[in-house]
Amino acid sequence: MSEAMQATPVRGKSKIYADAASALRDLVQDGQTFAVGGFGLCGIPEALIAALRDSGVKDLTAISNNAGVDGFGLGMLLTTRQIRKMISSYVGENKEFERQYLAGELELEFNPQGTLAERLRAGGAGIPAFYTRTGFGTIVADGKETRQFDGHWYVLETALKADVSLVKAWKADQAGNLVFRKTARNFNPACAMAGRVCVAEVEQIVETGSIDPDAVHLPGIYVDRIVLNATPEKRIEQRTVRQGDK
Repeated sequence: MSEAMQATPVRGKSKIYADAASALRDLVQDGQTFAVGGFGLCGIPEALIAALRDSGVKDLTAISNNAGVDGFGLGMLLTTRQIRKMISSYVGENKEFERQYLAGELELEFNPQGTLAERLRAGGAGIPAFYTRTGFGTIVADGKETRQFDGHWYVLETALKADVSLVKAWKADQAGNLVFRKTARNFNPACAMAGRVCVAEVEQIVETGSIDPDAVHLPGIYVDRIVLNATPEKRIEQRTVRQGDK
């Protein structure tokens, strides 16, 4: 990566920022809603989450499939009590999350995993709401409109939008076109599209035009800022190994 690409950008001329802190500095404030990509610890924007913690903003709503683990990922923001509400699917790996929720210190809006993905996709596509069969007859449907189509009952789910999206990709060009690596794509594209402003953390930045258009997973029109993190930690959430032969 050239020195010019590492420099702090001139507004309106470059999407590349020197580091995560500078990319968030004039974006974040108390009470905002963030959509954060990742699945477990796979594909989470590690540097951006740490910078959000260090910014000190509070009373946040976080839309994310999960809440990281204790002390890592979004778990860091739970430790510092910066998150007021989680809109999530699975949160079972975080004991601090459990403690805060059971103590009434943290709001939680549970979603079936596919419903969460579709709510984010709808938010990015400008679709205000949609009907789904998932959750009908359960507490997921409590307080929501239901309707029958072709003999089946459906639940009306509203779209999700965020003030800021924080996503992780493998590669970006200078225009913000993103390529994700394998399963790390997960919720990242949907989160990116649902945000008013999207900041992408990437492992590589290449010249515009060097990515085959057919290889682009998310067009740069959805990405406003880019941060290079060439050596992310990439923790394994639960390491499982095969037992040796006896």
